[in-house]
Amino acid sequence: MLGFLQRLIGNNSAHEIKKMRTIVDHINEIEPNYVKLSDTNLVAKTDEFKRRIQKGESLDDILPEAFAVVREASKRVLGMCHFDTQMIGGIALHRGNISEMRTGEGKTLVATLPVYLNALTGKGVHVVTVNDYLATRDSEWMGKLYKFLGLSVGLIVANLDYNQRKEAYSCDITYGTNNEFGFDYLRDNMVSDASQMVQRPLNYAIVDEVDSILIDEARTPLIISGPGQRSTDNYYKLAKIVPHLVKDEDYTIDEKQKTIAPTDSGIAKVEKMLGVENLYDSENIELNHLLGASLRAYAMMHRDVDYVVKDNEVVIVDEFTGRLMFGRRYSDGLHQAIEAKEGLQVERESQTLASITFQNYFRMYEKLAGMTGTAKTEEKEFNDIYGLDVLPIPPNKPLARVDLPDQIFKTKAAKYRAVVRNAVERHQKGQPILIGTTSITQSEELSDMLLRAGVPHKVLNAKHHEKEAEIVADAGQMGMVTIATNMAGRGTDISLGEGVAELGGLAILGTERHESRRIDNQLRGRAGRQGDPGSSQFFLSLEDDLMRIFGADNISGIMDKLGMEEDEPIEHSLITKSIERAQKKVEDHNYNIRKYVLEYDDVMNQQREVLYEQRRRILCNESLRETIDEMINKLVTESVDTYADEKLYPEEWDYEGLYKHLSQYFLTEDIMSAQDMEEYSRQDLLERLLDIAHEEYQDRVDMLGEAMFGQLEKAIMLRVVDNKWMEHLDNMDMLREGIGLRAYGQKNPLVEYKFEAYEMFQRMIEAIQDETIMALYKIRAQLIEEIEQPVDHLEGAQSHHEDVLEPQNID
Repeated sequence: MLGFLQRLIGNNSAHEIKKMRTIVDHINEIEPNYVKLSDTNLVAKTDEFKRRIQKGESLDDILPEAFAVVREASKRVLGMCHFDTQMIGGIALHRGNISEMRTGEGKTLVATLPVYLNALTGKGVHVVTVNDYLATRDSEWMGKLYKFLGLSVGLIVANLDYNQRKEAYSCDITYGTNNEFGFDYLRDNMVSDASQMVQRPLNYAIVDEVDSILIDEARTPLIISGPGQRSTDNYYKLAKIVPHLVKDEDYTIDEKQKTIAPTDSGIAKVEKMLGVENLYDSENIELNHLLGASLRAYAMMHRDVDYVVKDNEVVIVDEFTGRLMFGRRYSDGLHQAIEAKEGLQVERESQTLASITFQNYFRMYEKLAGMTGTAKTEEKEFNDIYGLDVLPIPPNKPLARVDLPDQIFKTKAAKYRAVVRNAVERHQKGQPILIGTTSITQSEELSDMLLRAGVPHKVLNAKHHEKEAEIVADAGQMGMVTIATNMAGRGTDISLGEGVAELGGLAILGTERHESRRIDNQLRGRAGRQGDPGSSQFFLSLEDDLMRIFGADNISGIMDKLGMEEDEPIEHSLITKSIERAQKKVEDHNYNIRKYVLEYDDVMNQQREVLYEQRRRILCNESLRETIDEMINKLVTESVDTYADEKLYPEEWDYEGLYKHLSQYFLTEDIMSAQDMEEYSRQDLLERLLDIAHEEYQDRVDMLGEAMFGQLEKAIMLRVVDNKWMEHLDNMDMLREGIGLRAYGQKNPLVEYKFEAYEMFQRMIEAIQDETIMALYKIRAQLIEEIEQPVDHLEGAQSHHEDVLEPQNID
């Protein structure tokens, strides 16, 4: 039915592409005008476009001419001419879409078109890549084109100082990694002076490998943290206890949901070994939490699959790319539990100073676009969360790759033998082979088998991006055999060597299906680029995680009925389709998890935006006196309302309580005692106390002078805001950790979370106001020097990711 409707009304993407082709036709018509121009006159077009924009022309008005200028400049500077399909991709990016370019359409060059056009506004364009190597390479490579046309280009990578970052962000075009852009945003909201901020307002970003950054990395918050105080002894205790627990008896694992939980018998055993009476008592909350982390570390986190131990540190392995994620730590104590399990020094849990997810960071850009070879399978998520549409860009040349049906074996051993046999056969005739694996362990096992079979090869675990790019770039040469963990090396094209096309092009051998079809498509997409021949085939076994968890029983039964031998595969398109249906279920499940996490994070994000906006006002305001006066009025008015409630008789008012409360701030016996208050009517008392409060405050201002006191107001308020925000982050973490239990009381955890988070935020705002006023009234000359020095919250702080565990949605 869906197919019929699409044929009847036409495909939406096809309509969009058709309209864009009209624009490209216009660009081609006017191109000869730019071919004739001298370099000087071609470059002069940049200033002309800027003037026209300032006079009111839109970027859409200028687009055809600007794209024609970029195409001509690219021919002269880079020796590369944009294809018409690349022009379409550029238009899609300018309009804030995701350009899906499946067959090596040259995304790096495509981006130059909308980057140049949008940079003409002077508001800045960010080009976001997945690692420092690609950011550096692309900024230098494409930077020649931009600089020729009179635009400035900056680069944001790790280990830059303030001046370097400030200069890079002030450029027309800034290349950098998603991590660095996000961390700089957080750092900018921790500075003690507006001049220390490096970023401009977030205008337009093009995200390369957009599926990797906005989907795969979506649940990974960027965190700036300081050292925590909690002891690490209990991690070691539990690391010795959990190996004595028996699976299915003392704890259960749900592999589909990726959860683990102790049973009653398991709890009893742990209580006995720890010597505690009840693990669920309030005093044992931390032990109970750490037991969950220790169980997960022991039973679900596997060395050389989920993480590696390198230089006595636990380093996370990215499940999508196989890259080692240096500097990233699991959250909720899981990383510490793994360190204890491996007998390493357990690092103290850190205190969060600031954090944000990529989902919420990238949604702050005025306009966002992305490009990748694999996005269509996640289109709903891109649209729901980021408001991005996926537009498949037609290939410049027809796809010539042959995607063969999966081969399924009974055991992993049989599967690996089949992969090696296939590789040997292809290698003997010189055909290049790229073998994709899902783990480091798997790649090393296959490497040993290939060595024994006499097949020379390279193993790529993506530990060094520069080396990674070189290895991947050579993978299409005659006789090359490359083993790559998942899709390490993305961003580097594989060119075919001499005579390889006649041998069938690059052969992709997948050793396992990933739970996401998109990751499999990334591997397939390394062959058959730009009309090159190539092939792809996946080799599976009933022991693979995806097959074992999702429906291998039916296939196993078929194999047994047919009396098939271990090394004899099933190969049928129906089975391939059934596997893809299983993958679709997992993708939907993972999307729902990400969406669920985002609903929680959105609450935090709204609060973050409010607080950061207030913080920026403090930084940028020359005087905070109006704000302080409002705080003083609120303090006095609420105090009188509390202790001299107008609903009560005057003889019931608590004058002693009112005096005691206000004496914490500005009131003294010689100014007004509790007995003095009894002589006033309520309204007169309120007015007199307000006068006293402002007079006392003005005395402190006069003592130090307006200028110096203004600096102190700013410094004190920033210090209080930052300290209270850090406390609030900790409190929100604790609230989120336990909120799922509300479901047992027939309450919606998310609704409860939103309500309590709001209450906590209001209490934080009140505490900020209260502590700020109290600190300002307590100022004495001898404290000036100490207070005037702003607290550097970034000193000793660390920037890192934490892989978060999803909150459990208990039905």
